[in-house]
Parts: sequence; C-alpha cells; structure tokens
Amino acid sequence: MAVYFSIFLVFITIATGIVWLADKFYLAGQRQLKVDDAQNQCAEPLTKETVATLLEPSAMVDTSVQVFPVIAFVLILRSFLYEPFQIPSGSMMPTLLDGDFILVNKFNYGLRDPVVRNKFFDVGLPERGDVVVFKYPNDPQIDYIKRVIGLPGERIIYRNKSLYIKAVCLPTDDKCPDFVQVIQNFQKNGEYVNHQRPLTRYTSEMPNKTHDILIDNQIPPRTGNYFTQAGTQRDEFIVPKGQYFVMGDNRDNSLDGRYWGFVPEENLVGEAVAIWMSFDFDRVESDWLPHWVPTGVRLSRIGAIH
Repeated sequence: MAVYFSIFLVFITIATGIVWLADKFYLAGQRQLKVDDAQNQCAEPLTKETVATLLEPSAMVDTSVQVFPVIAFVLILRSFLYEPFQIPSGSMMPTLLDGDFILVNKFNYGLRDPVVRNKFFDVGLPERGDVVVFKYPNDPQIDYIKRVIGLPGERIIYRNKSLYIKAVCLPTDDKCPDFVQVIQNFQKNGEYVNHQRPLTRYTSEMPNKTHDILIDNQIPPRTGNYFTQAGTQRDEFIVPKGQYFVMGDNRDNSLDGRYWGFVPEENLVGEAVAIWMSFDFDRVESDWLPHWVPTGVRLSRIGAIH
C-alpha cells in the first residue's frame, strides 16, 4: 500500500508541476494577451470585473497551481526526511505499542528515490540497537519494524532466551572478539499481560544501547522454526555482508529474523525516532462503535524512541 501511495504521490506531483510550469511560463501570458487585445478593441478602459474574468485560469489550471506547492512539499518531506507510520501489532512491546503513531527518519540511512528506491546519496548505516522500518524481505509490499541486533559479518546466538553477539574481527584487533552475552536485568513489578498471558519485563544492556524487552516464560524456544543457515546451529546466525539481523522487543511474540533471515540494506526505509501520537483501542465486542475508533489518547507516550 505504501508503494502504491508513493507512486500516486509522484504522479500527482509531476502532473500538477507540469501544469504549474505551463501556467507560469505560457498560459498566464496568453491570458494577459487576451486582456490587451480586448482593451485595444474598446474605447473605454475595461472594468476590473472584466479583467479578472479574462485573467482567471480554468478550474484544472487553478487547482494545479494551488495544489502543486503543497503536494511537492509533502513528497519531499515524506520521501527524504520523515514519514509517519502506525504500529499495527505488539511485536515491539514495551518500546512501541499497538496504536502508536511514529515518525521515521529517512535521511539517516541515505536518500532513495521514492519509487524504485535506488540510493543516490549515502549518509550512514544502522547501528546496533536502532529501531528500523524496512521492507519485509519475503514480501516487499509490507513494512516491518524491528530492532537491529546483528551487523554485517557478526555471529548471533539466541539460546534459552538469552542473546549472544560475536563482533566482526577487524584487522586492527590484536585478538578476535569472542561471543559476549547481552545482560538482561529483571525488572521488579514489570509484568505485562498480553492476551491473558503474563510477560516478564527485562532491561537488555546492548553494547551501545539499553532498552526494555518482554519474555514469555511459558513458551519454550521455537528453534525448530528458526531460519536455517549452512554451517551454523539452528539457534546461530551469521549476518551476511550488506545485511542486518533484527528482532522484536517482544521476544516470544515477534515474527523476526530468527524465522525468515536477514534484512538487506536496500530494504531499509529509515529509523523510527519518535512517537508523535498514541491511541488506546480497548473495545469489547458489545461496543457499538467500530474497533478502529480510539477509546483514549496516551499523551505520556509521546516523545523519542529508545
């Protein structure tokens, strides 16, 4: 849906832009010539009403001239700077909740054209811990949001609900890094309830970013469903060059890289940086209002994403 909207937005911008240029450099002049010709054929000066009528553009031209600057601004803002998204599920709880409306920075990871998405200006690459929006590798028509766990060349192990990361061995390293366990500190009074199941909240101390995660201790590891990669164990992943390994913060309720693999760099849309609005949708079947009508506003959630 987002791809079709981008194509539609580009088409409307081009169409209205062509009409805007035609009016600025040709049509407006032609209307002024009509006024001059009419004035030359009349002994008396033309009335203001007559001049205004002769100078008035057609409805299509007038609409295009008025709309083009607004549409062009929206296209530039949405394509190259910030794009709004809505969180449709709980896979990123507790960082993001269903009903959060977020802003995605599309500049941080380089500028791409809004249709084919070819990068034409390099800025930077994701860092571990970034919350990123990307095109789902198995269906690029769908936008996913997860957290970057593994960078290109790294080895990741997710075993017994604990995370281990082995960084890339650099030429400058005297000794290649070994696996380092990501510390998960239990939070007292941090229990969540999701679909009547209790979830335990931990603080995950990533090497360069600390964030909260949820774990369902009643669900056993699903290693049998994990993405299989030659030369690795079922719970181990080697991140290919130019790709990233991502996971949801709601560890046991997230369809992420553990199950389908890696995110190519060209699939990245941008970094989720802020929540600009958040709604509750706590409706029961007996409510007469549709389920998509909010039941409240969560103003306390508005702010930066960590």
